[in-house]
Amino acid sequence: MPERSVTGKRDEQLSLVLTLDSRIQHAVESNLKEAVLRTRARGGFIIVMDPRTGEILAMANNPVFNPNAYAGATADQKRNRAITDCFDPGSTFKPFLVAAAIEEGVVKETDRFYCENGAYRVANATFHEANRKRHGVLTVREILKYSSNIGSVKISEKLGREKFHRYIRNFGFGQKTNIELPGEIPGLLRPWQSWTQVDTSTIAFGQGISVTAIQLVSALSAIANDGVLMQPHIVKKFVDASGETVREFTPTPVRRVVSAETARRMTAMLTNVVGEQGGTGKNAALVNVDVAGKTGTAQKFDFAHRRFSSERVRTSFMGFFPSENPRFVMLVSIDEPQLHKWGGEAAAPVFRSISQQLIRCFEHDIGETPPVQEKEINTGARIRLVSTPAAIPAAGAAAADEEAVMPDFRGMTVRQALKAAQEKGLALTVTGSGWAVSQKPAAGSPLKGHRSCTVSFSTGD
Repeated sequence: MPERSVTGKRDEQLSLVLTLDSRIQHAVESNLKEAVLRTRARGGFIIVMDPRTGEILAMANNPVFNPNAYAGATADQKRNRAITDCFDPGSTFKPFLVAAAIEEGVVKETDRFYCENGAYRVANATFHEANRKRHGVLTVREILKYSSNIGSVKISEKLGREKFHRYIRNFGFGQKTNIELPGEIPGLLRPWQSWTQVDTSTIAFGQGISVTAIQLVSALSAIANDGVLMQPHIVKKFVDASGETVREFTPTPVRRVVSAETARRMTAMLTNVVGEQGGTGKNAALVNVDVAGKTGTAQKFDFAHRRFSSERVRTSFMGFFPSENPRFVMLVSIDEPQLHKWGGEAAAPVFRSISQQLIRCFEHDIGETPPVQEKEINTGARIRLVSTPAAIPAAGAAAADEEAVMPDFRGMTVRQALKAAQEKGLALTVTGSGWAVSQKPAAGSPLKGHRSCTVSFSTGD
């Protein structure tokens, strides 16, 4: 991780400053404890991360132990499960499949897939929907919204196992994140050459692959950060006795995983998972602040009987908010709940409760986002926006250059385009509805002489 050093005295004792925020940490710990008790679960963990910097703002585990009584704690209590334990991610893995397929151009949001009325045979295996639901034809957007296993399998068939594996690696799975904590494991991702048809299908809905919590929250942060994966870190700086910074750690982009356009499209679809009627993440919804997220319920493997258990599950919800300008990415995972065994029931309400507390703490930074009624924006309407300070540039981007050129609105919703235009002080002419498909002047055109832009939107139907 890049660092900046300041000369200090040799052998001087230094103080360590972490990225953790005590207010967020307290909210996370108290809500996790309550959730484990409420669901009669074996345990759980929660991570909160800033997607723009990779800073870990909170990390909590349950069971817990008292560090002041270290000798009396069991090995199980001492484990930092967020980095030492791997698990099948279940349906929380589906967004990364869809992002890969959209980035490769093999599907778009409105493509329709026949979901076989709940039973789909691949080789010698028959796949079903969770809760034995029966879906007919679903769009890609609806496959995420309703968390269709069969729809995900069919998307993976179009993407292909080699490309799927490459994107899984690029999102950071199957390798350590190198966070500055001991005991991190890489998870389990087998080479694509060893995948059978059934393997590819099960990985599509998050089984047959093992990930860590830090990997999962980092991967979602890449989508929240316009497609750029950031190095997660928990050490902010070292300071000497006088308070002078001796060594400071800076945000580090790892790689671009998908384009900003794909990331924005994924954000729009994940916002539907939470905000639309029938979405599996509805219990994570906030008032006047859009949330993008995904539920997950993964069966745990029963090694004694060599099959996945129908009774022992891990339920999760991962999400970020506000959707248009993400400040917080959070993963909530509850291990083996005896009550409320679905991610939307056990984990999503915990996400909502913590998020509500964060909004109260950081209301001046987050603000509320009143819903934009797209139907009230008439075709050809001219909208003048008041200039506000530009947002933080994407990782690796040249801020000075970005200030001088027309933004790329393609792939944005109307609301996202209005937000981006506002940050540039542009007048926007909106035609159509749905997602931005074209614009004039073109993205990258010099802003000099252009203080307006016409953007065409389409649902893709």
